[in-house]
Amino acid sequence: MDNTTDLPATTPPVFDFADRPDYSEFVLASGSGRRQPLAGFDPDYTDIVDYIVRCTHKIWEEKAIGLIYTHYAHNVLVHYSSGIMYGREAMVVNTIQRIAMYAERRAFADDVIWSGNDQDGFYSSHRVSSVGTHTGYSEYGPPSGRKIHRWGIADCFVRENRIVEEWLASDTLTELRQMGYDPLALARQAVLPTTPHTHGEIDRLPTGQQAPAFLDVPDANEDPQGFIRAVLGNLWNARLVNMVREHYAPGHVAFVPDSRKLYGHGDYENFVITLMASFPDLAVQVDHQCVQGDERRGYRVATRCTFQGTHEGYGPYGAPTGRRIFLIVISHHIIRGGKIVQEWTIFDEFALLKQLHGQLGAGA
Repeated sequence: MDNTTDLPATTPPVFDFADRPDYSEFVLASGSGRRQPLAGFDPDYTDIVDYIVRCTHKIWEEKAIGLIYTHYAHNVLVHYSSGIMYGREAMVVNTIQRIAMYAERRAFADDVIWSGNDQDGFYSSHRVSSVGTHTGYSEYGPPSGRKIHRWGIADCFVRENRIVEEWLASDTLTELRQMGYDPLALARQAVLPTTPHTHGEIDRLPTGQQAPAFLDVPDANEDPQGFIRAVLGNLWNARLVNMVREHYAPGHVAFVPDSRKLYGHGDYENFVITLMASFPDLAVQVDHQCVQGDERRGYRVATRCTFQGTHEGYGPYGAPTGRRIFLIVISHHIIRGGKIVQEWTIFDEFALLKQLHGQLGAGA
């Protein structure tokens, strides 16, 4: 279910996220009054960015885990690349288990890009980095005592103080390596809940012998969301890798899974082509976007996509398995001077490894 795509945009609140990067500023703003309409929200929240950052802090760092009952819908859907978690009680259990894994866990809100209003609902895309010490047990094994750092993006659809749907993507592969585990060995031990060969055809190309659509790329300052949408469609679906040099700044920096930091055109082109080589029929569907900013300061665009493909090529994920992948991919792009100057693109590479190398379930 995704009924958020066409939410109307509203004027940003008095304080944009870029003006309040320090959590202490959010604390000082608590109870200081509304900076935008928030019908149905708890009175101490000043705007939607304050709500997302501070309720996350309350639940995860102050350990007010019970606030999940007042901040999540009872039938919340939480989407991962590895499946869907249903219901508020499952969220409570999952949060307790995650908190138990790490001592001294700290979460740093790097950005919140949002759209919507308090009548139709808000959509937020929250990029967050977490650090801690692995001192607790998990499904992967016993504590390692190692320092852990990982980052991810959580997209939420919120109505009247409650998150009713959420999409999560994080760098689990890096997290497991920092713990001292071999992600591929763990992936091979995983039992897949469904058989991967039951998927239908991937709709990247039109029917018959037709070519993929080449999209017109609008001016980035006039339509930043459409600009990103067209660049991604041409780059990934039409295989126009020249989009990188045409629409990315020469000094472009990209943060991608497995703690990789890509510099410039060459690194980024290699990242794209390597994925295409591994999954020759790879198709990308843009599911949601929101934007903040202006031409003077630059635009921050959040884009959530679905990646699907069949593992029929050689690459970093091993010899071809013939299996289908499904990934939730979330990106934050910064546009300045009409070009992409920085981005964060995240998908769960450990979920990808499990889909390729996990053991087929009983129904296989």
